[in-house]
Amino acid sequence: MDRRFLLVLGVSLVFALLVSSIFYQMTMRASTPAPVMARVEEKDIVVAAKPLTVGATIKPGDVKIAKVTASQFPRGAFSTVEEVMDRPLTSNILLDEPIQEGRLAARGSGLGIAPIIPVGMRAVTVRVTEVVGVAGFVLPGMRVDILLTGKPPDSFDVVTTTVLQNITVLSAGQTYQPDAKGQAINASTVTLLVSPDQAETLTLASQEGRIQLVLRNGSDHNIEKTPGREVRELFGARRSSGSAPTAGGPPRDGTPQDGDADQSPFRVPRPRPTVLPATLEAAAPPPPVAPPPPDEIVSFRGTVRTVELITNRKN
Repeated sequence: MDRRFLLVLGVSLVFALLVSSIFYQMTMRASTPAPVMARVEEKDIVVAAKPLTVGATIKPGDVKIAKVTASQFPRGAFSTVEEVMDRPLTSNILLDEPIQEGRLAARGSGLGIAPIIPVGMRAVTVRVTEVVGVAGFVLPGMRVDILLTGKPPDSFDVVTTTVLQNITVLSAGQTYQPDAKGQAINASTVTLLVSPDQAETLTLASQEGRIQLVLRNGSDHNIEKTPGREVRELFGARRSSGSAPTAGGPPRDGTPQDGDADQSPFRVPRPRPTVLPATLEAAAPPPPVAPPPPDEIVSFRGTVRTVELITNRKN
């Protein structure tokens, strides 16, 4: 046979074997059944059926049941609607967001702003004007200082002093959440979150003088020591002695301060009694009494005056 013919025949056989092998492997792979996927366990989860606002109480139409895998079930979430029914919200919840324990208050803890108040704290509402309320820029969640202007006891000068610092605003008027557009809320009252001791100070301050809110940065938690200001200081005069409030003022930590006896928020210091040193020597004894003068007999003979002394005799 021709060598050329044999070479072509050999190459054709090799190519045919290669194609047959590839086709066989593809056929076997297609005929092999796919592995059965393991069944994923799912759990029921309670989610919000609509946007919910802080202070609202959950009703049947506010929530619904959704399905999630067991690995994606959040900690503190609920599986049944009955667990969250009639519980107030302590923060806003978005649509389809899971309801969690940390976002709810205890059942029966109150309505409106009451569930937001932490245990051990108090909410005090004070009346403000547009100017006193920082021109309407006080929003829930902001932090403010409280200034008091009035006349301290035993003083004839008007004084302004800081009585509370770093106080959280719970609500402005009837609104206890920030405006969605971030705009100011024009309100005639502001509710502040304070401790019981600070609630007493704030109530007394609102009765004793005029209070004003001062905005501060939300990340600034420093308590400044301020001496207060008198009217005479604005005109270059010196502070009157004994009428200046103590530096800083509240927030108070329960430690007695000067002026606590009269419950005055101006904290007027009282004069301290003078204590004599213990090393002072005793006063010198009084000098001895001088003896009485001796008796005299005066006689006149014409123009001559004669004086005779009589010596005192002991009995």
